Amino acid sequence: MFEKILLKIYSGQSSLKAMALLALLLFSACGKKQKKYDEIPYVYVNIEMTVIDLKTLNERGWDTIQGGYKGIILYKESESSYLAYERACPYDPLDSCSLVEVEPSGVTAIDSCCESRYLLQDGTVFSGPSLISLKQYHTYYDGNHLNIRN
Repeated sequence: MFEKILLKIYSGQSSLKAMALLALLLFSACGKKQKKYDEIPYVYVNIEMTVIDLKTLNERGWDTIQGGYKGIILYKESESSYLAYERACPYDPLDSCSLVEVEPSGVTAIDSCCESRYLLQDGTVFSGPSLISLKQYHTYYDGNHLNIRN
């Protein structure tokens, strides 16, 4: 197929037509390679944790808790700031093996199913097929209680 397209390009067709044809080919090829992203199913989240509940989180800088669609990763950003992420991988959240786990470094997380990796400082993807950051929940910490909501 590529040979026919290249032959038409070099056989005297106008460069504008050739560029349009090449662009169409590239866009159609890209569409076949990219995965359709399913939306992470909505689950109501309204969790309140006390300082005692945050003991493990405060000791190692992260923890996982129940809630959300497949669980929540809590990440301690600073002494007074916490981040909360959905554990369902945004690349394919409906896949049964799609589950984001914190790596031993404590600053990155990986979905071993698709091998996408994320930074816990902001949830952005830095390797793997996913193009979407981790779903983040709203957090509020008043010094005694951590509230997590969607």
